Amino acid sequence: MRKKFKIVVLFISVFSIAFWSCDTNKTKESTEKNPEDVVVEKPNVAVPTFNQDSAFLYVEEQVAFGPRVPNTAKHDQCAAYLINKLKSFGLSVIVQEAKVKAFDNSTLNIKNIIAELNPEATERILLTAHWDTRPWADQDIKEKNKPILGANDGGSGVGVLLEVARIISQNNPRVGVDIILFDAEDYGQPDGTMIEQKSDTYCLGSQYWSKNLHKVNYRPIYGILLDMVGAKGATFTKEGNSVYYAPGIVSKVWAAANKIGYSNHFVNLNTGWITDDHLYINSLAGIPTIDILHHDLATQSNFGSYWHTHNDNMEAVDRNTLKAVGQTLLEVIYNE
Repeated sequence: MRKKFKIVVLFISVFSIAFWSCDTNKTKESTEKNPEDVVVEKPNVAVPTFNQDSAFLYVEEQVAFGPRVPNTAKHDQCAAYLINKLKSFGLSVIVQEAKVKAFDNSTLNIKNIIAELNPEATERILLTAHWDTRPWADQDIKEKNKPILGANDGGSGVGVLLEVARIISQNNPRVGVDIILFDAEDYGQPDGTMIEQKSDTYCLGSQYWSKNLHKVNYRPIYGILLDMVGAKGATFTKEGNSVYYAPGIVSKVWAAANKIGYSNHFVNLNTGWITDDHLYINSLAGIPTIDILHHDLATQSNFGSYWHTHNDNMEAVDRNTLKAVGQTLLEVIYNE
């Protein structure tokens, strides 16, 4: 770099002398440009409009099944709904079925639902969320042992991605897009249980996928995870693992949000490290992936007050927040 800089300075000096000493060549020399100095501007890209009402409806339709806990009929019914919905958009769908061991040694029958747009494209973006819900309301003060509806924690991210899937199927972006809905993210061991606390008990679906990719040598440019992206006034901070593994992608997404007027949601604040699906996509699969995750400074958990409680119902989901996240995703996708 230093050597190159000196050569450029010398060129400028010689050019300046010639310019002032040879007036007859002034016009010609002043209009000639070094090819390296020509800046190629990217054309303005028409970004489709994200429909927040459509995304909200997709959240409602998931919640209508009730809690989506692995090994239950409601879980299977919702899986069929998600698969059929993605297929109805014309996307290629792969269902990765597996048996995984939970913290309590029970065996969970899981389904990672994978949808592809433009499967032949070599440049690809990965978009993810989890579609299962928490089997217990362990953060509630009542009915702690009953499962939650998970409208925001699970449902909102899936709702946004279903609307993104609908839009990109009608307006093909330049890059290929893969959407993965992970299972068994929220079957993690509750704090204070009588058995020994174990590690890596959350995100069982993404852990399995990261060790068993659905395609050999699968390598997207980067990934974006959505988790709890529907609460009214939700703020999304720059989470620790995201910044560590994929700082450039964090900057890209936050810049896109700022560009289109959503800096009130995507705030310029670095916060702690969260164990979420993106951790395993980064550490096991080696795919740089960030987490767009609600961070609430007003609660002890730093998640919303609805988190892992029975208040995580449709009242916890706001159309305007879904719009902010969905439109930001489209801004990123169509400008790749």
